[in-house]
Amino acid sequence: MTQTESFLLYNTLKREKQVFIPQDPGRVTLYACGPTVYNYAHIGNARPAVIFDLLFRLLSRLYPEVIYARNITDVDDKINAAAAEQNVPIEVISKRYSDAYHEDMAALGVGLPTIEPRATGHIPQMIDRIERLVESGHAYIAEGHVLFSVESFPDYGLLSGRDFGDMIAGARVEVSDFKRHPGDFVLWKPSEDPLPGWDSPWGWGRPGWHLECSVMSEQHLGETIDIHGGGQDLVFPHHENEIAQSVCAHGGKTFARYWMHNGFVTVNKRKMSKSLGNTLVIHELLKQTPGEVLRYLLLSAHYRQPLDWSDETLSRVKRTVDRVYGVIRDANDKFGHLQAAQEPSDEFMAALLDDLNTPDALAELNSEARRLANADNAETARAVGGKLLAAANLIGLFQQDPQEWLAGDTEGLDDSLIDQMIEERNMARKEKNFARADQIRDQLQQMGISLEDVADGTRWRRNSDRDQ
Repeated sequence: MTQTESFLLYNTLKREKQVFIPQDPGRVTLYACGPTVYNYAHIGNARPAVIFDLLFRLLSRLYPEVIYARNITDVDDKINAAAAEQNVPIEVISKRYSDAYHEDMAALGVGLPTIEPRATGHIPQMIDRIERLVESGHAYIAEGHVLFSVESFPDYGLLSGRDFGDMIAGARVEVSDFKRHPGDFVLWKPSEDPLPGWDSPWGWGRPGWHLECSVMSEQHLGETIDIHGGGQDLVFPHHENEIAQSVCAHGGKTFARYWMHNGFVTVNKRKMSKSLGNTLVIHELLKQTPGEVLRYLLLSAHYRQPLDWSDETLSRVKRTVDRVYGVIRDANDKFGHLQAAQEPSDEFMAALLDDLNTPDALAELNSEARRLANADNAETARAVGGKLLAAANLIGLFQQDPQEWLAGDTEGLDDSLIDQMIEERNMARKEKNFARADQIRDQLQQMGISLEDVADGTRWRRNSDRDQ
């Protein structure tokens, strides 16, 4: 069985893992909902960016052409509110935070998509979509608004799988007197200065949020796409509404064949919220923590499961990343600079092909690091190290020079990491693996840590302490 034949993805619409079969293997299409640029991205925003970056990497390895679109929403009520609060033009807000988003995601190893459409660049197409929906009876005009009639689409609710009445009762839907049904959603709304607006058959106004993504997807990927993804919070109403307006505008054609949604990020088992003051902003986290560590943490749980953030988890991940970098550097020093193999190990690929099982993939990567640490000849080191680096390149980790990663300010070096390395050295000495013990001592020395073996164990000291 080939890798493409064994590639499984969990389809939210079908509620099961399915073999991924693209409609055209020569041109695979992927759309992921991108940021609304009114503030800095938080760790919850970063999770789908990292997940779908990994999916894009994997798909690009399996198929000759993959078109990945991730939009930027640059017209939205939240942007309007931020501009009013800061007393600056709306364009200033959207540019400031789209630039910051790109910078922060790049630090997490997230590459640019094939296409990055902006909502404001697709207003004529949005107006055309609305006109089609009005003409076909799926949308109606009321008090300057154009609304989609959810009752005109019998399959409304299939994605979220909830009772229609329950969805309306518990969802973020705006109830207005001019709606025929409480679940009807806005396709176009009127604008007044200083809000942004465009001329349309229904007057000066701006598009509704749900309309934007489905129009941009159609424009760049086609009426039917292979994969549509986003956070779990987008299943309803955003993605449900995208399906409704797209299927109805396209004469009943399927909008997206596979739907993928990542789980929430919690902080110490609690949901992130402004009221709790526990929102973790990437821009601030990067001032203290390298982007690769944050990427590793975001990949440490399966994407469909919740990911809980804690300082303890962050410290553990930092130690793991440092340890693997140390193994790579030691192998480079002992056996010559390692080169990535053409293919990662079968075990690593099998994990990713099983619905992006990143916990198993990272476990295999760490197993390869342990095998590399124990390699006693150049042939073994090059074979194991090559597979390790190939896996690292695919998953987007360990992309820095190991010497540079492990160098720097030793005052910021975690004491627990030093203790862990000393414990590993002591175990190597007990097993009479003196070469490995010497490697660890040398590694600590290059990190600015001196060791002293005494009768009751091993003492360590930062070299910078000598100046105090």
